[in-house]
Amino acid sequence: MNPIFKHGPSAQHRLVLVLFCSVLLIFFDHKMDSFDRVRGYLQSLVSPLQYLANAPKQAMIWAAENLVSRKTLMAENQQYKREELLFQQQKMQFIIIKQENDRLRSLLASPLRAEVKKMVVEILSVDSDPYTHQVVINRGANDSVYEGQPVLDDRGIVGQVLHAGTTTSRVILIADLTHAVPVRIRRNGIRLIVTGSGRIDRLIDNNVTHSTDVKVGDLLVTSGLGEKYPEGYPVAKVTHVVQDESRPFSLVFSQPVAQIDRLRYLLLLWPEQPASVFSSKPNMLPKVKSKVSPKKEVVNAGT
Repeated sequence: MNPIFKHGPSAQHRLVLVLFCSVLLIFFDHKMDSFDRVRGYLQSLVSPLQYLANAPKQAMIWAAENLVSRKTLMAENQQYKREELLFQQQKMQFIIIKQENDRLRSLLASPLRAEVKKMVVEILSVDSDPYTHQVVINRGANDSVYEGQPVLDDRGIVGQVLHAGTTTSRVILIADLTHAVPVRIRRNGIRLIVTGSGRIDRLIDNNVTHSTDVKVGDLLVTSGLGEKYPEGYPVAKVTHVVQDESRPFSLVFSQPVAQIDRLRYLLLLWPEQPASVFSSKPNMLPKVKSKVSPKKEVVNAGT
């Protein structure tokens, strides 16, 4: 097919014209900054094409990151569950350790006289007999533990060492039926002797005269008589006073200040006394018959 218009500039003339126009555009763009706005418009027009050209690559990256097999998801889920269980177990351990640290701090910070040596011990076992309140601790004669040694917690008197073995010792608690503690009322100094009732929350004194000035809420502290317990340590609080004129004596019920049912750590005391005292056995009352435990010996802290 022959072109209609055969006349016109040749290809060489067109090339020269295009090159000349290009040089002019470069010159004016460099010297006059006249085409910045035009360049911005052109860039805006080209941007969608650039995004379109880059779309396949971005789609492949997204698919590689988000499209995984069901087996892989299940494996990761199981791993996360195992890690969560491990973290929960560690959390419980940390809570227990924190509670034990708080108890130890309370014991070590308990108000003791400067001349009293002390040692923190741990309970190993508890007597299973419901009428016997005794525990076994993890210290014995190798640690200078002696029979009759006073035992406390961070609140008050707990009991005394009944038998001291080589590496362990048995402690009789103040709630035991066969145990007695000489005390005095801190408010007025009246002396009493409280004995265990077999219940962890009750001590009894059934030899109190009707004229004795004792009231509910009175704090009973060790009197120091009998040289078993240091003087002035809390023992119990009076909870009930029964005054029956038909009986020769009043009944005084009190609650131990020590948390006997929650004991874990205890405190042993060594007052500054001759070593011969440490090796002596605790004073024992004559054997008495009891309906609950007829073979037990009554441990008296001194009257």
